[in-house]
Amino acid sequence: MDFVKPVARHPQTIAALVRHLGGLGLFLLAIVDSSPLPTFGGLDILTAILAARQREPWYYYAGVSTAGSVIGAYLTFRIARKAGLDYLSRKFGQRKVATLLKYFKRWGTGALVASTVLPLPFPTSAFFAAAGVLDYPLRTFIIVVALSRAVRYGAIAAIASHYGRHFVVGLRHLGQHSVGLLAITAAVVIALAAAMVLKKRLQSSRPVVKTHAM
Repeated sequence: MDFVKPVARHPQTIAALVRHLGGLGLFLLAIVDSSPLPTFGGLDILTAILAARQREPWYYYAGVSTAGSVIGAYLTFRIARKAGLDYLSRKFGQRKVATLLKYFKRWGTGALVASTVLPLPFPTSAFFAAAGVLDYPLRTFIIVVALSRAVRYGAIAAIASHYGRHFVVGLRHLGQHSVGLLAITAAVVIALAAAMVLKKRLQSSRPVVKTHAM
């Protein structure tokens, strides 16, 4: 899960450089993290590391991560909307894209929220690209991504600021807690699905008010 290893042949140098840049490095990494380029959890880890150092308030790092992530998500969204389905298939594979589009068409905003808040075993950028291909409303997309990312990075930064390096170490080894993460993910997805079903039922049960022309 450590993001440093896959990044380059000189991981310690790259990691040290990004950490040295502080908020700027975090912002740039956040943009990349929302693109098809993999960072393998790097943004979560760097947000936690910087927040744990407490050189700035935790909400500063949460805000920087959120802002960069929203910009990256927007760029991915726009590129996918212009390039179409072929772009999505080239980047993520035809079989994965077919499954992704199936779930996105069914759950829509719920799928976008779950993928943006939770560390799912699937690139979040794929959901951003799917939203673009399927002509998801841009304004709603920006609002959903911004709020969901704020929740995610706000939680990471706040916890890291409180618990320090112990939380960072745990974040680096999320693979050891995969069962728990999957359980949490499933619970959130089920809750979102139930909420959307309930909303649809409430909307369909509302009486239709007929107006008579004078």
